[in-house]
Amino acid sequence: MAAAAAKPVPVERLGQRLVAPAAPTPESPLRLSWLDRYPTQMALIESLHVFKPDMAREGDSPARAVEQALARALVEYYPLAGRLTVTNAGELQVDCSDGGVWFIEAAVRCRLEDVDYLEYPLAVDKDELLPHPRPKPSREEESKLILLVQVTTFDCGGFVVGFRFSHTVADGPGAAQFMGAVGELARGAGRISVAPVWGRDAIPDPAGALVGSLPDPAGAKRLEYLAIDISADYINHFKGQFAAATGGARCSAFEVLIAKAWQSRTRAVCFDEGSPVHLCFAMNARPLLHARLPSGGAGFYGNCYYIMRVSSTAGKVASSTITDVVKIIKEGKKRLPSEFARWGAGEMASVDPYQITSDYRTLLVSDWTRLGFAEVDYGWGPPAHVVPLTNLDYIATCILVKPWVHKPGARLITQCVTPDRVAAFHDALVDTN
Repeated sequence: MAAAAAKPVPVERLGQRLVAPAAPTPESPLRLSWLDRYPTQMALIESLHVFKPDMAREGDSPARAVEQALARALVEYYPLAGRLTVTNAGELQVDCSDGGVWFIEAAVRCRLEDVDYLEYPLAVDKDELLPHPRPKPSREEESKLILLVQVTTFDCGGFVVGFRFSHTVADGPGAAQFMGAVGELARGAGRISVAPVWGRDAIPDPAGALVGSLPDPAGAKRLEYLAIDISADYINHFKGQFAAATGGARCSAFEVLIAKAWQSRTRAVCFDEGSPVHLCFAMNARPLLHARLPSGGAGFYGNCYYIMRVSSTAGKVASSTITDVVKIIKEGKKRLPSEFARWGAGEMASVDPYQITSDYRTLLVSDWTRLGFAEVDYGWGPPAHVVPLTNLDYIATCILVKPWVHKPGARLITQCVTPDRVAAFHDALVDTN
């Protein structure tokens, strides 16, 4: 990691411009769903996608390929080129009459391997790899942006695509769907294979539902970043334990890994045994709205998820087998259809399942392995790895992503314990007992 310890490698900005759809598009404003308009969605989700060089594409420009495909994709995904605005009635919507997507082209005068392929800690400042227009927009101007893209090439021919994507207009599967469409066109497809669908009226709009806000960081604990690669053998070990204890029942890698992360964190922090601890994870609600979504949900890219919450005492989570912790998670997942239906019908007026909290007893988990980011291909093959970025270091998070393409298993990107507890958390996590 010598490169990471050295002075950050400089990035040369070669140009910035607004990319408009490659053909005329509708200009009428578009209504957003209740879930799109939820206050905590008003954030630009940031990520870096690292692509190794392909000798067969030597001399080709990744930035040019992505930019041209972006303009074509925006013909069908034209709302992403718009701006968020507020109606006279105070409701958030998308103004499709003007805008364009900020596109920045940049270069780094070294090879990807010289900076360890952007493993953490980053040898290149993340904000230099993410699309930040200059001069810097005001906070109000930036809050209206929906999508920004930057392609940074390296001397080896590899490149990094940096995205800042508004959660207001797309959830994880939706963002990955769009990136995949850009990839299809960049590889030479004549058209997108799955046509995008707006369809926001299909999302429930529960009367009287609580509407939360970002938590106040005052007094919250500052949490430390840690990335851990998990082998397939490790996952299969705990899957085997679960099968043996349940007469052959199956569990997923996601269930095993978040159970282990929840337990390891609980042990490392040393909560009082009777203290309640909580695990929250997003579940895709598209299957539950199959009949209401246009085309059964195919192509829908708006927010369509529900936050499931499971709770127990710290003593039980810390002392149980992983099999028993997985059972707690499975029981929570079973509640999804009934709980989502009750929420959508306005029968949960006293509960806000979407509220994000900085309560140190709560761990928020995201699963990026099935969103589709790891399959996006602009003509140089799928990414070597994807780097989700978090800007709120006071919310305990654990993100599950696919590992390097040549490594079976998974990768956990965590920011869930204070610096003094990182070693204990790591040791508990790698322990297979």
